[in-house]
Amino acid sequence: MTVADQSGITQQTAATRKMFDIVSFGEPMYEFSQIPGKAREYLQGFGGDTMNCAIAAARQGARVAYVTAVGDDEFGRQMFQLWEREGIGASAVKVDPHAHTGVYFINHTQSGHAFSYLRKASAASRFGAEDLPVHLLRNTKFFFTSGITQAISESARKAVFAAIELARSAGARIVFDANVRSALWRIEHARELIGKTLPLADYFLLSLEDAEKLTGGVEPDLVLDWCKEKGARVVVLKLGADGAIHSEAGVKQRTSGFRVNAVDATGAGDCFAGSLMTRLSLDDTLAAAVDYACAAAALACTGYGAVDPLPQSGEIIELVGTRSRLATPSHNQ
Repeated sequence: MTVADQSGITQQTAATRKMFDIVSFGEPMYEFSQIPGKAREYLQGFGGDTMNCAIAAARQGARVAYVTAVGDDEFGRQMFQLWEREGIGASAVKVDPHAHTGVYFINHTQSGHAFSYLRKASAASRFGAEDLPVHLLRNTKFFFTSGITQAISESARKAVFAAIELARSAGARIVFDANVRSALWRIEHARELIGKTLPLADYFLLSLEDAEKLTGGVEPDLVLDWCKEKGARVVVLKLGADGAIHSEAGVKQRTSGFRVNAVDATGAGDCFAGSLMTRLSLDDTLAAAVDYACAAAALACTGYGAVDPLPQSGEIIELVGTRSRLATPSHNQ
């Protein structure tokens, strides 16, 4: 929405000017990723779905803030250093002197990744609605959170619903990624809570693995129909290397994946989410944003760990190539 001043120059109204493109809410984690073939050697890194998403968007030029809590420990201090390097607003991050920063380990098995978590009673799991930074939630174009954030504790679950309400009331678009993790909660509970969250989201993201847990099947048309029946407005079904399918206003469209030398898919879906919002914040069509996000997610698979391989916008646009003409991102408007 724009208005023209007396000289005829259009300018954004105060109501549409936002401090951030994306505010993300969830749990950051300190990562140890096993080096393939070396059972006792690990690469140190960082992870957590909502933080991976935030960093992916920031590397592509989006103005991003993160909402979370960390412990008053070395891992928490390294998180703040990471956010400063990546240009992520962390002024509202809570430091909990009575809890630890979450940690997880990635092991590579014949059946894929195996994750081990040390997150019980973590600082982020103690985060509550009373800790939400209202000024940030009212000053963003997009608000992002996930099923993992809902699953880590009852207080975090209440904070998710409160944050959605605050952000929506100020005109933000809500992006919710299912990210169903069976180790965190019973599937029946996940179905119930995610079902309640769906109607509140402008964009609902899920993977085929999420779809199978939530719906009992992986047939894309049936999954998309299930999401619509539950009240989802726009659905993006992530298909891994095969791309994605999105559904908007009853119209379904498939986007093919990109061929890369994939070595580790950790964080690829989170990169997809951050990339999607980055392009939508630049007023791309949904189809163009999904195409770009598929390319970004593919590039995120070309290195180990969740954060280190997250690509820059130039790499992504180069991979997209002639499939779509994308403008160079500019978030300084």
